[in-house]
Amino acid sequence: MPDLIKEKFSLPPLKESIVNLHFPKEMKVIANARHRLAFDELLNFELSLFYNRKKIDETSGISFDPDGELAEKFKKTLPFSFTKAQDKVLKEILADMKDRRVMNRMLQGDVGCGKTVVALYAMVVAVQNGYQAAIMAPTEILANQHYNRISSLVSDIGIEVLLLTGSERKNRKEILSRLEGAKPLMIIGTHALIEEQVKFGRLGLVVIDEQHRFGVEQRMALRKKSEKLDLLVMTATPIPRTLALTLYGDLDRSVIDEMPPGRTKIITRYVQEKERAKLYEFVRGQIAAGRQAYVVCPLVEESEKIDLKDAEAEVEVLKKIFPEHKVGLIHGRMKGEQKEKIMSDFLAGKIKILVSTTVIEVGIDIPNSTIMVIEHSERFGLSQLHQLRGRIGRGQEQSYCFLAGDPGSVAAKARIEAMLKTTDGFKIAEADLKLRGPGEFLGVRQSGLPNFRVADIINDEDIIREAREAALMLIREGFSPQSFNLKIWGDKLE
Repeated sequence: MPDLIKEKFSLPPLKESIVNLHFPKEMKVIANARHRLAFDELLNFELSLFYNRKKIDETSGISFDPDGELAEKFKKTLPFSFTKAQDKVLKEILADMKDRRVMNRMLQGDVGCGKTVVALYAMVVAVQNGYQAAIMAPTEILANQHYNRISSLVSDIGIEVLLLTGSERKNRKEILSRLEGAKPLMIIGTHALIEEQVKFGRLGLVVIDEQHRFGVEQRMALRKKSEKLDLLVMTATPIPRTLALTLYGDLDRSVIDEMPPGRTKIITRYVQEKERAKLYEFVRGQIAAGRQAYVVCPLVEESEKIDLKDAEAEVEVLKKIFPEHKVGLIHGRMKGEQKEKIMSDFLAGKIKILVSTTVIEVGIDIPNSTIMVIEHSERFGLSQLHQLRGRIGRGQEQSYCFLAGDPGSVAAKARIEAMLKTTDGFKIAEADLKLRGPGEFLGVRQSGLPNFRVADIINDEDIIREAREAALMLIREGFSPQSFNLKIWGDKLE
């Protein structure tokens, strides 16, 4: 540890701190000792973020012209106006795209706030400038939905849109050939986009949807598809500010903190087993009024080891309860074509009740679906429950989320209480973070979050601020990771 850092932040020596933590002669020395070790861990992490950021800032990219006929046409075709929050973040994104440096930005916002259309505008700007733009989604269902919606919004202004998923084999050779060409277009895909044989002729912008579903290596694999591309990552997992600064210090951050007008607040209720008949009657009444319902189960099929409702059995139960309505089933083990057919039937209103696993957790947007029944809600994490609830309330009709099950544990009760108390994603995220801790909150393996042994990124906000300041001082002093034998977290250094 350089002397200038130890003096500036009044840090006790490392050896003394370790001894005082294990064998304190008096209790008051423990806090100082812990502070030093937490500081070391956080400084290591913050330095790696700054170093990665420095590398990105020094990488020259494409200077896109945000003004043009195509972008103007696109805005006019939209059947709605952007909210103030959408306008604000769009300006930030377009300023990055115009800049000569590569963009490295995170777009954060609650479910249903309109992130995708903002990202689509940026993709239109990339195509307008003669480049290809890609969006990578975590599931085939979401990729298909993006493809259908994006195609309907940009086909009239002459932009070609392609779809590439793992199960798409029919036109694969033709799609790969078109991507290798230099023609400006949009490509929507899943992990298939990062496969080695996928080569881009002129990739300028990549959007990663639901970025917490992808690991750091996948993000890097996409970056390697073009040296100069701009990167925009989107997440509907609202991340508290302290955690966002710690985790994503190498990313600029834009937040959409406003919902589109006309959205009704979702009514959330906990349903006991004795109230189930009443629940089914309510669902029947809503369907009679022209609405549709989701029923989410934690398992696909029956398990001998766990006594939980499974989707396959639940379909048969609901067919008997609702003989007058078509009940459908969707889960992750189905083939892509099957899933697409089920979702298109549900969208068309042919299926009135859709039984599902968490395969519908992200991105599904069917405004006529106003009911969400979550079976064994105690088995789901808080962010999962919030994401599932976010599948309804997409239109102007009143929507209802019913949490069924038996919240036996204290943690399960706390999750249910948080869901009943608020629909605010940021408040949900803070509650989730307190309940699970930072590692589980984002998934250590997925997010690249180090497993801190002393530091606590929820409660050590003051030490985080100090560590960031110290890291910035060292960077200005000409710090290099090699001089400290520093372990770089997150994006790998080449």
